[in-house]
Amino acid sequence: MMISTQHIINCSNPDCEQPINNIGEHLCKSCQTPLVYRYLWATGTMAEQITPRTKIADRYEVITQQIWLDTQPGLPPNIPLELPSEVIPYLKLYPEQLHIPQPYGFTNSSISDINDILLLENVPIDTAGNLYPIITEVWEEARAVRQAYWLWQILQLWTRLLELGVAASLLSPHNLRVQGWSVRVLELHQTMENLTLQNLGQSWLSWVPVAKAEIAPGIGNIIQHMCQDGADLQTVANQLNQLLLASAAELPLLLTVAGVTDTGPIMKHNEDACYPSNSSDLIDKHLNPHLSIVCDGIGGHEGGEVASQLAVQSLKLQTRALLNNVAEQTEILPPDLLQQQLEASLRVVNNMIWSRNDEQNRQGRERMATTLVMAIQLPQRIVTNSGWESENTHELYLANVGDSRAYWITANYCQLLTIDDDIATREVCFGQSLYRQVMQTDHANALTQALGTKEAEFLNFSIKRLILEEDGILLLCSDGLSDHHWVEKTWQNYAVPVLTGKLTVEDAAHDWVKLANKKNGQDNISVVLTLCRISQAYLVPVTPTPLVAEPTETEELAITAPEAETSELEISTVESLELEISTVESLAESSQALLNLDLTEKPALSPVTETSRSQLVVLLGGFLALLMGSTGLGLFAWWQLKPESFGRVCRQVPQQMQQFCPERE
Repeated sequence: MMISTQHIINCSNPDCEQPINNIGEHLCKSCQTPLVYRYLWATGTMAEQITPRTKIADRYEVITQQIWLDTQPGLPPNIPLELPSEVIPYLKLYPEQLHIPQPYGFTNSSISDINDILLLENVPIDTAGNLYPIITEVWEEARAVRQAYWLWQILQLWTRLLELGVAASLLSPHNLRVQGWSVRVLELHQTMENLTLQNLGQSWLSWVPVAKAEIAPGIGNIIQHMCQDGADLQTVANQLNQLLLASAAELPLLLTVAGVTDTGPIMKHNEDACYPSNSSDLIDKHLNPHLSIVCDGIGGHEGGEVASQLAVQSLKLQTRALLNNVAEQTEILPPDLLQQQLEASLRVVNNMIWSRNDEQNRQGRERMATTLVMAIQLPQRIVTNSGWESENTHELYLANVGDSRAYWITANYCQLLTIDDDIATREVCFGQSLYRQVMQTDHANALTQALGTKEAEFLNFSIKRLILEEDGILLLCSDGLSDHHWVEKTWQNYAVPVLTGKLTVEDAAHDWVKLANKKNGQDNISVVLTLCRISQAYLVPVTPTPLVAEPTETEELAITAPEAETSELEISTVESLELEISTVESLAESSQALLNLDLTEKPALSPVTETSRSQLVVLLGGFLALLMGSTGLGLFAWWQLKPESFGRVCRQVPQQMQQFCPERE
């Protein structure tokens, strides 16, 4: 440890001949590589005693108390062979990166020769090295919806942190920082006693008097319930969710969507697919602007391209049904039920791709698959805190499988919303390695799952809910753009002009694709942007036209929740979207959208014969009929033509639907 007299930072480019630069510079003077400023949080009482301007291990400069700058960000941090027990909760909470920091490495203070200081990254520190504000410092100034949203996020973290013995981290306001809408935990604290909801409720008591008037009584009632012996978490969650959605619905919401997919400068074929991707998608009022999808196909031109297209087409059909059913509900559907519905739809897509692989006898690396990142904005009806009925609760559901990503971008920050399904993530979540440690190994970025790689029961889907309560941009993209952190490096150049009205959403999507072709250039690229506008100018009750499926269409696909009991949403889906199948031709028409893969222009995509193609149409059509509760010709045809694949998929549907499956011989 020494007092730093020269404030220097090293270039992270390993090939740089003169890497030393002055702190404050943005580009390396020698090689023009952007300099990396990685601010870390030093944990423990020993770190608290180290004064600013001190240099630790000839590497870390203490900026302010416990905030250190890594002046050699290109070097791997020091990590012991055996990880201390206190880092394991951080690793297991890796999927909660929006809220929880991650271990970066260890170092020792001058008092001890052991690595007694844990350094954390992904901490609530801004780009200038300053901590984000304490939640109580900005609580009184926040709008009602944001106050309720902060409480909701804390409640969602409570159970998981309680399981890992670190729930005490949520009880200290000083440990809770906020970055806009998002609650950020500074560090994890071990729980020394048995905690209950009563402890959490008591920690919120002082916030009620300075809560916004329209939600203060509701929060007070919720806390009163929490402080009772044996308080029920689900009851608290339902009450808080109702309060949150009623607050969000007070605000207007204007969405503008644009998508682009591009082959790239090197690839000969585009295995990516996205929605929307053309002008005809944008005029589809049933889905636009509520749905956005990016898929990155795996399996080559004759596989990945088919898988990604099939996923997009199938999810479009299912989303139509879901939006129609949500519009018909008279009661608020809880997040857990809607997440189950979305998971069921992903299982449908997965098993369609899986069955197609079996149909074509694809083995090993020849089996086609696709990554997926999808966002659905579900406009539920609710009576607001002001007493008028709003048509939109501002809920956004985000699902991803694989390494296609979603980002939320405002004028002030860029937040990664998804976690890649790769080996690095798996090792961290299992508590085996720190992220920086596993990234030094081969194949750290290799995918561990994607749609179609395994049967649905063995997949883990990431589905989360966000509330749109500020102006921002939702960016979905394939790794053709996100590789090498180009979103994080360039978001201000593209997002800020859109938010300020100087650049259209469509132009920004095209510009980001151009950047990806220039900087990455080794892959297909897909970008879908959704501009979300929350404007005080529109704070008046508006009754939009309800989302109703066109009566002439027969493409809709019912979505069933994977529960033993039939949900209200499932019943209404089947009732409102009954499919009358009287001939094989009508069945084929309803299924054709799933096979709209431009096979006539690219014959190489379809090595199957005309007979097997027609059988596949019947197979997928029967699948639609099964999911919609039909016991007609489509189901019978599938059962007769493909008994093995029929049985395999039939076993995947919810128990209440299995009554329609023929008995096994």
